[in-house]
Amino acid sequence: MNKGSINVSVENIFPLIKKFLYSDHEIFLRELVSNATDATLKLKHLCNIGEAKVEYGEPKIEVKINKENSTLHIIDQGLGMTAEEVEKYINQVAFSGAEEFINQHKDADGIIGHFGLGFYSAFMVADKVEIITKSYKDAPAAHWTCDGSPEFTLDVADKTERGTEIILHIAEDSKEFLDEWKIRELLTKYNKFMPVPIKFGTRKETLPLPEGAAEDAKPEEIEVDDIINNPTPAWTKAPSDLKEEDYANFYRELYPMQFEDPLFHIHLNVDYPFNLTGILFFPKLGNNINIDKDKIQLYQNQVFVTDEVKGIVPDFLMLLRGVIDSPDIPLNVSRSYLQADGAVKKISAHITKKVADKMASLMNQNREDYEQKWNDIKVVIEYGMITEEKFFEKSDKFALYPTTDGKYFTWSELEAEIKDIQTDKNGKMVVLYATDKDAQDQYIQIANEKGYKVLFLDSPIVPHLIQKLEGTKENVTFARVDADHINNLIDKDEVKISKLSEEDKEKLKTQITEGINDKSYTVQLEDLSASDAPFIITQSEFMRRMKDMQATGGAGMFGMGNFPDMYNLVVNTNSELASQILAKDNDEDKKATIAHALDLAKLSQGLLKGKELTNFINKSFEALK
Repeated sequence: MNKGSINVSVENIFPLIKKFLYSDHEIFLRELVSNATDATLKLKHLCNIGEAKVEYGEPKIEVKINKENSTLHIIDQGLGMTAEEVEKYINQVAFSGAEEFINQHKDADGIIGHFGLGFYSAFMVADKVEIITKSYKDAPAAHWTCDGSPEFTLDVADKTERGTEIILHIAEDSKEFLDEWKIRELLTKYNKFMPVPIKFGTRKETLPLPEGAAEDAKPEEIEVDDIINNPTPAWTKAPSDLKEEDYANFYRELYPMQFEDPLFHIHLNVDYPFNLTGILFFPKLGNNINIDKDKIQLYQNQVFVTDEVKGIVPDFLMLLRGVIDSPDIPLNVSRSYLQADGAVKKISAHITKKVADKMASLMNQNREDYEQKWNDIKVVIEYGMITEEKFFEKSDKFALYPTTDGKYFTWSELEAEIKDIQTDKNGKMVVLYATDKDAQDQYIQIANEKGYKVLFLDSPIVPHLIQKLEGTKENVTFARVDADHINNLIDKDEVKISKLSEEDKEKLKTQITEGINDKSYTVQLEDLSASDAPFIITQSEFMRRMKDMQATGGAGMFGMGNFPDMYNLVVNTNSELASQILAKDNDEDKKATIAHALDLAKLSQGLLKGKELTNFINKSFEALK
């Protein structure tokens, strides 16, 4: 037996490994299973090139718990190590790498790449670790033991089968890692898609009855290995080898608690200038911007790393689900988060381009189907248009603008449809829109009667989208259909005729302003058609847009507090009611008429609430007696 001391200047490096390398102790299992996978795949490569003259077979990795001995075993059938290789890789390279890392990165995070560092994560949960290993080469097996100090022993072992067994003597403060449910949970979390089958115990499997079996025959049950992972997940296959059903099954495998199928998927497969594979799914979102559950999962060579993918995936795609796998993503040594790196920006830009191309393709292939799905994907597209310039540049090919009458236009189609009729006297094309078809129905109808198209834009980020479009499209302005009377929203400089003299108008304005006695309302007289409503409530486009942006976190940048509710009360001077108000001699009667008309205007806009609504209903019932 050989005894030795690992040549390090730090007296006991293991507490430092615990402190600096890994913040989360549970990842030791991920690291050890990953090492076992590497050893297995390296053997496969050597067999393929003829360097290893052994039968590769169908190797698997086994994880076992021995509660009686308080040990956890990770066993592989990979290339194994000779005693010399143990001495080199475990005692020298890995340990010196660990020491180097500690010395250089006490206040920062290094990059994975130090051979064997993952192995030393075992000492976070074990007070003694053994390695029993036999190389694929013709050499005796080796047995290495270390109790967490710089001292180790290296002896000959009687192991006859190729591969490596790591035995962790679980420490007193880590006994949870001897519970079957805990180990199963960790294997499922981190190693669910590892490329080598992982056995964890056994399970019963019922064999089908043979043909011609008796009716009362009982099917035979056999015990089989419980393989907890899927070594060939969908993203590792070529898109041409997958059917729609395969993608749907994989989605359910990723998110077993999701009962709705995704709308469509995007299969990523890049090998230059970086390696990246993955599948992104568009779920049914509607107006939901909840990104806290069922996130995109990041893998590195089929090892789960994190579902915090900010930086790799552009912000707007954080609303999607799926998997991204890349060996080129630079991670800190514990794989817990990203390093700032130019490669990450390139990956993000490529994913953005891929999604934009997919949207354009879906639109071209089946526009009717795309239009039906628009309501469920619009939040992602609109968010992307606001936040990613390259995505916005491509968006004219696939961004849709639905109207209140159920039609869908691309921007160029919309422009062709409305430019002639909806251009005002200043040469601005006015795009009318509604955010609530029911609440704004009165205004929509008035606009439609003039032959105008009204877009239906109801997602929570519409104010920001409109700002973006107005800033990039030439001679375009947006106006919500209830921001003013339609004649003012699209001012054609038409001659207006009024029944009232200027003196009567001033008198009417004063009487109504005094009658409503509410500073939230600015009285605005308009010479409208006699068929238009007598009182119409509007809110200026600027004020309402500021309030909307404030509600979605965007108005704070102007250094303003909460915007007050301010409205315009548009009074139709050509209405019968305007003439009646002027003709009334009794001030109380006049005030009651004005108040009732204002209540009706408020009621039409959903602004009559609480006591005001109760009082209005009571007065209306009284009037019926």
